[in-house]
Amino acid sequence: MRYRIVSLTVMLFIGALPSIAQLSIKYEHFTLPNGLTVILHEDHSTPVASVNVWYHVGSGREKPGRTGFAHLFEHIMFEGSGHVPEGKFDQWLEAAGGDNNGSTTSDRTNYWENIPNNAIELTLFLESDRMGFLLDVMSPARVDQQRDVVKNERRQSYENRPYGMASLMLDSSLYPPNHPYHWPTIGSMEDLSAASFEDVVDFFKKYYSTSNASLVIAGDIDPVKTKTLVTKWFSDVPAGKPVPPLGSPVAFLPEEKRMVMEDKVQLPRLYIDWLTPPNLSPGDAELDVLSNILTGGKNSRLYKRLVYDMQIAQDVSSAQESGALASKFEIVATARSGHTLTELEKVIREEIALIKNESPTTRELQRAVNGFEASFLDRLERVGGFGGKADQLNSYFTKTGNPDYFNEDLARYKALSPEDIRSVAQTYLRDDGDVVLSVVPQGKKELAAQGKGGGK
Repeated sequence: MRYRIVSLTVMLFIGALPSIAQLSIKYEHFTLPNGLTVILHEDHSTPVASVNVWYHVGSGREKPGRTGFAHLFEHIMFEGSGHVPEGKFDQWLEAAGGDNNGSTTSDRTNYWENIPNNAIELTLFLESDRMGFLLDVMSPARVDQQRDVVKNERRQSYENRPYGMASLMLDSSLYPPNHPYHWPTIGSMEDLSAASFEDVVDFFKKYYSTSNASLVIAGDIDPVKTKTLVTKWFSDVPAGKPVPPLGSPVAFLPEEKRMVMEDKVQLPRLYIDWLTPPNLSPGDAELDVLSNILTGGKNSRLYKRLVYDMQIAQDVSSAQESGALASKFEIVATARSGHTLTELEKVIREEIALIKNESPTTRELQRAVNGFEASFLDRLERVGGFGGKADQLNSYFTKTGNPDYFNEDLARYKALSPEDIRSVAQTYLRDDGDVVLSVVPQGKKELAAQGKGGGK
């Protein structure tokens, strides 16, 4: 067993404030003989703890024709395992005063439990049992049951939701068919139906093992006792075969793509997407800041023009959606009644052109960076749940191999200059390399964006 104790100090500067907010985090990092990485963090501010597991598998590990498996397992993993009867996972945790959840992305699957400090052993037992003994009770009937649940979730989240199919249409247009981000995390109806029980079992055996997972336990814990409990419950879980790194086909748009989709909606909505650099790589933080300058609050450039001044948009938002292999920068705007998406696109293009021609002001940059710092501090005040300290330690370990990445992450934003934002807009927000999707009410294609030089 290998372990080390690390002391982490993060120095945060909020604008020109005279004081310095300092946060010191200690964690212990060790690896069980079966390959499970374990990270422990003490925080005695409240008598609670969080257990956080990341499996280093997401929908990006699936294959065309066999998609939706990672998300399907997010559901199956709550349905009982070798020593946990069906329905008891949630029941036992809730009886102990805990809550839990999970999520799946293209890059990873995450499960977490927030619990009183006297329920740590129960939680470790539950997590270790579904990691090591899920297949003991998994049956074709149980897979079929959760398959139907996932199909219904897809109907509710995509097919039957206003604008719900937009994200699927955009990703399939941004990425080539063999790219891991081409298909949605939830999978397709056809693939979910076609998957055999053996297909599902093989996927679990390949990716859900100690050697392809990392476990963080944070909060009001005794590290020595917790290490003993981890060894007790996880040592008998067999190691899986090594999982090779996920290769990524090149994603590049040689020209603009324009699409129109009719939907059961009242107002037309415009989506403009660009391919951008992967998470934590050069350009990623710059695009986060650019998003804030464009749509981060009522004083942002696009909100002020579209929603407040011109009053032609109901709403506008943007985001740098970062992934391990690639990212996308997306701007979304909903037109007000009586206005077209051509009007909205014209203003959006004008504001992007302004950024490309003249760097944003230092004040705009500083306001955006201050917001990221404040958000960073807010997340670190929470031990568990999505984005809490346990989740961040696991995220940094998965993405960089180093849980101690707080300083480096924050430094990306603090080092930026206005010229960096202008440069990234010039490089990635290309007029000849984007996907433009107009979602319009049924029978009203004339409301779609007509493109550069189009009429009102």
